[in-house]
Formats: sequence, structure tokens, C-alpha cells
Amino acid sequence: MTAAALAGLPLLGQVEIRNRTGEGGCVQDNGAFCFGWAADNLDRYVTPTLEHLVLVLVSVALGFTIAFCMAVLSHRRRWLVPTFTGLTGVLYTVPSIAFFFLLLPITGRGTTTAIIALTAYTLQIIYRNIVAGLANVPPGPRDAGRGMGMTNNQLLWGVELPLALPEIIAGLRVATVSTVAIATLAVFAGAGGLGDPIYADLTFKTNIVIAGGIAILMAISFDALLLLAQRLLAPWRRAEPGPRRRHRLATLRGAPRPTWT
Repeated sequence: MTAAALAGLPLLGQVEIRNRTGEGGCVQDNGAFCFGWAADNLDRYVTPTLEHLVLVLVSVALGFTIAFCMAVLSHRRRWLVPTFTGLTGVLYTVPSIAFFFLLLPITGRGTTTAIIALTAYTLQIIYRNIVAGLANVPPGPRDAGRGMGMTNNQLLWGVELPLALPEIIAGLRVATVSTVAIATLAVFAGAGGLGDPIYADLTFKTNIVIAGGIAILMAISFDALLLLAQRLLAPWRRAEPGPRRRHRLATLRGAPRPTWT
């Protein structure tokens, strides 16, 4: 190496140190959001996001399956409704972190423990909405179905469940959004998810903003998809006029003016 090159090494080192200091200034100062750090480290959130998606999708799917079976079973046996409502309500009141710790001696650390707890939290919301949806089906369609000779099963699948679909999807929306939030605590069960980067560095603002922002976007996306599914599967709900529109229609037709609170 020549003498000129050796002489330039200290200057090169100084330039490199200055550049690192300039890039790390926001990180060292813990600014509100460090765009440079976020761009360089966004890939570290891919795996936690995928783990979070798995936790949410599997838990909601299992919760819906269990709650749906309970609702169908109690639909014709109304005396089961208070029992199932109370049971799912007790599970829902258990604090999430305590639920994880209670399951650890049985199922150990990992995804299974988190999914069991998250599934239990979805039961109350989904079950009550399915039961309410089936109970709110107007008697007219039921009577028409019976007049056509439909059995109870045919009536359930062909008349009652389609009419209860908006309430069922509404319960799914609430359960899914809440599961996205609670799943961030699955890190205490060793299941990963977006809670992993959050609790790895609670003091770094950019980290919290990115991980929390991904969770919020995930919840909004799921809610929008379920709302779209409701509009596609229950198109008649969009055609139902609201109270003010019903008032205008009644006024045009000369009917008595309806009242509402």
C-alpha cells in the first residue's frame, strides 16, 4: 500500500464515522419515527407478521367452528343458551396473560397454548351473535318454510342461517379485530407474533410504531374483508331502507308518519 493511500485512511475512517453518526442520530435520540432505520430493518417484521396472521386465522376459524356448533345445538334446545353463554362468558373474563400462564404447565410454551387461549376468547362474541341472529329471524319466513313442508334442518340451513348472516358476520368482525389485538400478548406464551418485536424493545418509538401499525392495518384489513363478504353474501341488507328513508317513502305514499328515537 502506498504512502498516499495510508495517509488517506484516517480521513476515510472519519467520513465513515460521521456518516454512521448522521444515520444513527434519530435512533440515538429515540425520535418519534426514524425513517432510515425503518427502511433498513423492515424485513425483520415479516416473520412476526406471518406468525400473527397464523395465530389470528387459526384461532378465529376454530372459535367460529366451536361457537357455530354450540349455537346450532342450543337453537332448538333453548335451555342450553344460558349454560353456553355463562361458560363462554367465564372464559372471556379470564385475563389473557393469566390464561397463557395457566395453560403453560399443560400445553407448554408455543403456538398451541396461544391458539387455545385466543380461541376461547372468540367464543363469547361469536356464539352470542349467532344465537341473536337466529332468534331475530322474522316468523314470516319460518312459517312460509314450514308451509312448504321444510324440515327443521332445511329450515335452519335454507331460511334461518341466511337471514341471520349479517349478525353472524358482525360477530366475526368483532372477534377478529379483538383477536388481532390480544394476539400481541402471545409472546408471553412463546408463540411469537407482532408482540415479539414490541416487547423486545419497548423503549424504541420507531419499533413500537411499526409493529403497532402493522397490527392496526391487519385489523382494519380483516374488518374490511368481512364487511365486503357481508355485502356480497347478504345483498338484501343493502336494499333495506333506513328509518329516515322509510319516513320519506311513507310521506310520499301518504302513510302515517313513523316515529323513532
